Amino acid sequence: MHLAAHFPGVNSTTVWTDPRSRSQIDFASFEHLARTAERGKFDFFFLAEGLRLREHNGRIHDLDVVGRPESLTVLNALAAVTERLGLAATVNATFNEPYELARRLATLDHLSAGRAAWNVVTSSDAFTGENFRRGGYLDRSGLPQGPDSARTEGTPYTRAAEFVATARELWDSWTPDGTSRPFAHTGQHFDIAGEFTVPRSPQGHPVVIQAGDSDAGREFAASAADVIFTRHGTLEAGKAFYADVKARLAKHGRQPGDLKIMPGVTVVIGDTDAEAQHNAAEIRSLQVSPQNAILALEQVWGRDLSSYDPDGPLPDIDPDPASSLVQGRVRVADPLAVAAKWRALSEAKGLSIRRTVIESSARQSFIGSPETVAAALEAFVAADAADGFILVPHLTPGGLDDFVDRVVPLLQERGAFRSEYTGSTLRSHLGLAEPVWKG
Repeated sequence: MHLAAHFPGVNSTTVWTDPRSRSQIDFASFEHLARTAERGKFDFFFLAEGLRLREHNGRIHDLDVVGRPESLTVLNALAAVTERLGLAATVNATFNEPYELARRLATLDHLSAGRAAWNVVTSSDAFTGENFRRGGYLDRSGLPQGPDSARTEGTPYTRAAEFVATARELWDSWTPDGTSRPFAHTGQHFDIAGEFTVPRSPQGHPVVIQAGDSDAGREFAASAADVIFTRHGTLEAGKAFYADVKARLAKHGRQPGDLKIMPGVTVVIGDTDAEAQHNAAEIRSLQVSPQNAILALEQVWGRDLSSYDPDGPLPDIDPDPASSLVQGRVRVADPLAVAAKWRALSEAKGLSIRRTVIESSARQSFIGSPETVAAALEAFVAADAADGFILVPHLTPGGLDDFVDRVVPLLQERGAFRSEYTGSTLRSHLGLAEPVWKG
């Protein structure tokens, strides 16, 4: 199986109140988690991105971290203190340009001797778009929004697909033997020409990761990505997603092994299964405090529910689907359906608001003793529910220490995970071929 480490700081995962919790900004935190992942022979270290601080009811509200350093800058520094670990940066394809980003990624690939990866994400969020000079944004309907009437029409995914293709043209504008050739690209979103400044990097192209579970996201991953980062953490959901995405590869001339499917998961370990279940419940109760339970409820209902008791029943009013109460987060696709589901759960089990939020958004995917967790991870991969996992710890920076010390050796003993790196590049770790030069 493949394993990656996600530096926490996106989706109310971090438990700040734990005395072991440290800075999300200091380089020492990034270095500790990366060195732990490399000690565990992980494939890569993965950084998320936030281009604007989230707001809730007009106030800054980032549960994990307020302030996010720029990912590629951090990874270039980590390249100097690691030797084999892949280094993956999340960079938005909606608010960047191919030439500049292709240079930055190729530079990281050179500095790390072939360990760079780009997690391609998109945005249809005008709130985030306000941070950028051109203003506006691409909404999911494909119509340009905002003050710039000259924007080319298209969805965030059509721009992302052309962005990736254009970056690959730039990387291919240098021959494998080190000769630079002019490039020219004319398309729906980009019309650029010139000469690329960075020679072909050790991997040819940095590894491309895609994060998204929508139909458009799956199709984009099947056509252009090397790895897909998915949320499907349960066995049945994972098997369905795995089968669907792998089946899409053939029409793009690709083989099943050309795309690795890696869900983001959490792991809670104890000396016994019972202790691990106790630990998981405690972690989740810290992640969903009484205040956070009301805020989570407001994200679904789109209404100010601050007068409600988190230990009381759910609201008897319906959500407001057109609400702008929450800014900077992905909107709940169908708030009425989610509210109905939560009500049914609450009524069936007699749950309060807080307990309903905890049960409806449980994050711990694998819970148990080291032996139980190792067996479950291996079974998940054997059942074609994933090719591996991206671990999302709840502590910064020591959240992977127990997993690397107690679970990884068991996976190695079972023959389910490497004991040593056999190559030096991220492509070699993932079993991906170097891309054919298309000069």
